[in-house]
Amino acid sequence: MAEDWQAGGFGLYIHWPFCQAKCPYCDFNSHVAREIDQSRWLHAYLTEIDRYAEMLPGRVLNSVFFGGGTPSLMNPDVVAAILDRVRHAWPAANDLEVTLEANPGSVEAGKFRAFAEGGVSRISMGVQALNDHDLKRLGRIHSVQEAKQAFDIARKNFDRVSFDLIYARQDQTLDAWRLELQEALSMAIDHLSLYQLTIEEGTAFGDRYAAGRLRGLPEDDTAADMYHATQDICDAAGLYAYEVSNHAKPGSESRHNMIYWRYGDYIGIGPGAHGRITRNGERFATEAYSSPERWLTSVEQGNAEKRTTALGGQDQATEYLLMGLRINDGIDPERFAALSGAPLDVTAVAHLQEIGMIETNGQRLRATSRGRAVLNAVIRDLLPD
Repeated sequence: MAEDWQAGGFGLYIHWPFCQAKCPYCDFNSHVAREIDQSRWLHAYLTEIDRYAEMLPGRVLNSVFFGGGTPSLMNPDVVAAILDRVRHAWPAANDLEVTLEANPGSVEAGKFRAFAEGGVSRISMGVQALNDHDLKRLGRIHSVQEAKQAFDIARKNFDRVSFDLIYARQDQTLDAWRLELQEALSMAIDHLSLYQLTIEEGTAFGDRYAAGRLRGLPEDDTAADMYHATQDICDAAGLYAYEVSNHAKPGSESRHNMIYWRYGDYIGIGPGAHGRITRNGERFATEAYSSPERWLTSVEQGNAEKRTTALGGQDQATEYLLMGLRINDGIDPERFAALSGAPLDVTAVAHLQEIGMIETNGQRLRATSRGRAVLNAVIRDLLPD
């Protein structure tokens, strides 16, 4: 019988931890550095690719994702060398997708052209807002004009271009968000990522919020209205919500992120990167050291991972539910039961169906539009105590 991870695919995530500036809402592992020895970083990435290739030989690779941080700050020849090593390490699927995250402030035409020539096939751009006042509030170092110019450059060099926006920002009204989203849809090719602003502990915004100095955030009801308006407007434009925060034309979904949500296997390389890998029928969670310098030194000393943890069946079932209910496809209850050793609670499923939070279709169970708006509560009801 095929291993469980094969139902979700196999991907590779490369974390580039450096940014030009740290955004106040960001809780990702990103750092500002004056000098970066990119040749040293390249050698470390290649070392890790070789280590994983020996550990997981012969897997068919579906996607590569350069995330961060700001991977568009990488030298294109570094990206090209990584992809060359990847192609030698694993056989690639015919539709292999290689995504690179970019910030508009780190983009120029020649660099995008070089990324494309080196093997990148998709760009995901962090635009975040389409007015300059809000960009400054979000700590972004680009202007709307620069974002649009970068987007036009990307469209000339890549068939697939996506960008992110954040809504429920300070002093943002529902009408203002509707207009901004319509403008975004007039630019979008086939994919948009639309995230509600969340205030995370340990960020500059988190500190300001705790001190009562982050004013003008929309009330919960207004934020919920923005979420529902987002679904309606994107649906009308032909970009359906294939995941809670991601909208695409059919066939244009992010192949890498779908590996996460379908609970496939993925390697995580780089500072703070997480992975889920299956070896000899056993599934493991991997986590690398977060500090860039410690990660780099650890790779050079032959010990890059902070921890590797074997995942039991219930842990896997919980993760599968957490990830799978985020997507429109939902989950396969039989796969959940095989992982967990027990089926989903029949009473909980029936109750959530009755109140319109989930629905079943053939062999799939999925959250409805209403259920996705309160997904954490839905998942909490479905999980065993």
